[in-house]
Amino acid sequence: MSKPLINQQIRAREVRIVDEKGLQLGIVPIREAIFMAEEKGLDLIQVTEKVDPPVCRIGDYGKYLYSLKKKDKGIKVKTGELKNVRLSFNISDNDLNTRANNAIKFLKNKEKVRIELILRGREKGLDQVGKEKIKKLIEFIEKQEIEIKIEKELKREPRGLSMIISKK
Repeated sequence: MSKPLINQQIRAREVRIVDEKGLQLGIVPIREAIFMAEEKGLDLIQVTEKVDPPVCRIGDYGKYLYSLKKKDKGIKVKTGELKNVRLSFNISDNDLNTRANNAIKFLKNKEKVRIELILRGREKGLDQVGKEKIKKLIEFIEKQEIEIKIEKELKREPRGLSMIISKK
């Protein structure tokens, strides 16, 4: 965030002035605008230079910077963290339902969920059974009336199977 120009730093000949109450005072020469601000014991702050003449506000520079920082902090939106739900090859239906409930809780918080099924040894040859377990988990989530969007399709990885889902 670049700091806005104030008082003598403003290079325009004429500026459009807004006073501390938000009232537009019109277009005036820069010297007169600076004089008006100093008369009130405040600063002339350049709000935007994208228009001609640039818009300047009469106000306290410190308060203006503080409000800009607050506005920037408010803009940050939670993008959704990636949460893991790890399944094992021999997972029982009851445990699968528990994992599905965890995934539902994450999805309700607008977070993405990576579903992993770890395959070891001979289990790697039976990845079709693993795919069925993951499909069963997704069916349980959809039964709870949560619409999911598949971010990354079910894919074979060196340690097993994984996919990423999120809430629509």
